[in-house]
Amino acid sequence: MSQQPLYEVPKWAFMLLNNLYEIEKKLLAHGDIGNIGRNVEKMKDIIAGEKLFYDDPINQEYKETRTDLEVSIAGESTENLIVSEVIKPIIRYGDDQYSKVVQKGIVVVTSADPIGNPSEEGRGNP
Repeated sequence: MSQQPLYEVPKWAFMLLNNLYEIEKKLLAHGDIGNIGRNVEKMKDIIAGEKLFYDDPINQEYKETRTDLEVSIAGESTENLIVSEVIKPIIRYGDDQYSKVVQKGIVVVTSADPIGNPSEEGRGNP
Protein backbone atom coordinates (compact mmCIF):
# COMPACT_ATOMS: atom_id res chain seq x y z
CA MET A 1 0.00 0.00 0.00
CA SER A 2 1.48 3.37 -1.01
CA GLN A 3 1.25 6.38 1.24
CA GLN A 4 -0.36 9.58 -0.03
CA PRO A 5 1.82 12.69 0.34
CA LEU A 6 0.96 14.88 3.33
CA TYR A 7 0.78 17.95 1.12
CA GLU A 8 0.29 18.08 -2.62
CA VAL A 9 1.68 21.25 -4.16
CA PRO A 10 -0.50 22.69 -6.92
CA LYS A 11 1.14 23.12 -10.33
CA TRP A 12 0.55 26.89 -10.26
CA ALA A 13 2.67 27.16 -7.09
CA PHE A 14 5.62 25.44 -8.79
CA MET A 15 5.25 27.70 -11.81
CA LEU A 16 5.04 30.81 -9.64
CA LEU A 17 8.07 29.93 -7.50
CA ASN A 18 10.17 28.93 -10.51
CA ASN A 19 9.32 32.22 -12.23
CA LEU A 20 10.02 34.27 -9.08
CA TYR A 21 13.42 32.60 -8.93
CA GLU A 22 14.11 33.52 -12.57
CA ILE A 23 13.07 37.13 -11.91
CA GLU A 24 15.42 37.30 -8.91
CA LYS A 25 18.30 35.94 -11.03
CA LYS A 26 17.66 38.60 -13.67
CA LEU A 27 17.45 41.35 -11.06
CA LEU A 28 20.83 40.29 -9.68
CA ALA A 29 22.36 40.21 -13.14
CA HIS A 30 20.88 43.47 -14.45
CA GLY A 31 20.07 45.51 -11.37
CA ASP A 32 16.80 46.47 -9.73
CA ILE A 33 16.13 49.76 -11.49
CA GLY A 34 12.39 49.90 -10.80
CA ASN A 35 12.59 48.45 -7.27
CA ILE A 36 10.84 45.28 -8.46
CA GLY A 37 12.79 43.26 -5.91
CA ARG A 38 10.50 44.60 -3.20
CA ASN A 39 7.48 43.17 -5.02
CA VAL A 40 9.24 39.84 -5.51
CA GLU A 41 9.95 39.68 -1.76
CA LYS A 42 6.29 40.41 -1.00
CA MET A 43 5.20 37.55 -3.29
CA LYS A 44 7.72 35.20 -1.67
CA ASP A 45 6.36 36.17 1.77
CA ILE A 46 2.80 35.38 0.64
CA ILE A 47 3.88 31.96 -0.66
CA ALA A 48 5.90 31.36 2.55
CA GLY A 49 2.60 31.82 4.41
CA GLU A 50 1.56 28.62 2.62
CA LYS A 51 4.82 27.01 3.85
CA LEU A 52 6.41 26.99 0.39
CA PHE A 53 9.81 28.46 -0.39
CA TYR A 54 12.80 27.86 -2.61
CA ASP A 55 16.53 27.42 -2.08
CA ASP A 56 19.15 28.58 -4.54
CA PRO A 57 22.04 26.07 -4.41
CA ILE A 58 24.41 28.16 -6.58
CA ASN A 59 28.08 27.78 -5.55
CA GLN A 60 27.24 25.02 -3.05
CA GLU A 61 29.40 21.93 -2.88
CA TYR A 62 27.95 18.90 -4.62
CA LYS A 63 28.31 15.36 -3.31
CA GLU A 64 26.69 12.27 -4.82
CA THR A 65 24.76 11.77 -1.57
CA ARG A 66 22.65 14.89 -2.17
CA THR A 67 19.09 13.88 -2.90
CA ASP A 68 17.68 17.38 -3.47
CA LEU A 69 19.35 17.94 -6.86
CA GLU A 70 19.20 16.53 -10.39
CA VAL A 71 22.65 17.12 -11.82
CA SER A 72 24.43 17.46 -15.13
CA ILE A 73 28.22 17.49 -14.90
CA ALA A 74 30.02 20.00 -17.15
CA GLY A 75 33.65 19.31 -17.94
CA GLU A 76 35.72 16.18 -17.59
CA SER A 77 36.59 16.15 -13.89
CA THR A 78 34.23 14.75 -11.27
CA GLU A 79 36.34 15.86 -8.31
CA ASN A 80 35.59 18.81 -6.02
CA LEU A 81 32.24 19.63 -7.68
CA ILE A 82 30.22 22.76 -7.03
CA VAL A 83 26.91 24.01 -8.42
CA SER A 84 27.79 26.46 -11.19
CA GLU A 85 24.35 26.97 -12.77
CA VAL A 86 20.81 26.58 -11.45
CA ILE A 87 18.13 25.81 -14.01
CA LYS A 88 15.37 25.26 -11.43
CA PRO A 89 15.68 25.92 -7.68
CA ILE A 90 14.94 23.46 -4.90
CA ILE A 91 11.35 24.00 -3.76
CA ARG A 92 10.53 23.03 -0.19
CA TYR A 93 7.41 22.69 1.94
CA GLY A 94 7.77 23.55 5.61
CA ASP A 95 9.88 26.13 7.41
CA ASP A 96 13.55 26.91 8.05
CA GLN A 97 13.77 24.33 10.85
CA TYR A 98 12.17 21.39 9.03
CA SER A 99 11.14 21.12 5.42
CA LYS A 100 10.51 18.54 2.73
CA VAL A 101 11.76 18.79 -0.84
CA VAL A 102 8.76 18.93 -3.19
CA GLN A 103 10.79 19.82 -6.30
CA LYS A 104 14.40 18.81 -6.79
CA GLY A 105 16.68 21.51 -8.06
CA ILE A 106 17.97 21.06 -11.60
CA VAL A 107 21.59 22.17 -11.78
CA VAL A 108 24.89 22.02 -13.63
CA VAL A 109 27.99 21.25 -11.59
CA THR A 110 31.64 21.84 -12.48
CA SER A 111 34.92 20.98 -10.87
CA ALA A 112 36.19 23.79 -8.65
CA ASP A 113 39.78 24.91 -8.64
CA PRO A 114 41.70 24.31 -5.37
CA ILE A 115 40.44 27.64 -3.98
CA GLY A 116 36.83 26.56 -4.50
CA ASN A 117 35.93 28.70 -7.51
CA PRO A 118 34.27 27.14 -10.53
CA SER A 119 36.48 26.68 -13.54
CA GLU A 120 35.92 29.31 -16.25
CA GLU A 121 34.94 26.76 -18.93
CA GLY A 122 31.95 25.41 -17.00
CA ARG A 123 30.69 28.52 -15.29
CA GLY A 124 27.01 29.21 -16.02
CA ASN A 125 25.70 32.57 -17.08
CA PRO A 126 22.50 33.90 -15.43
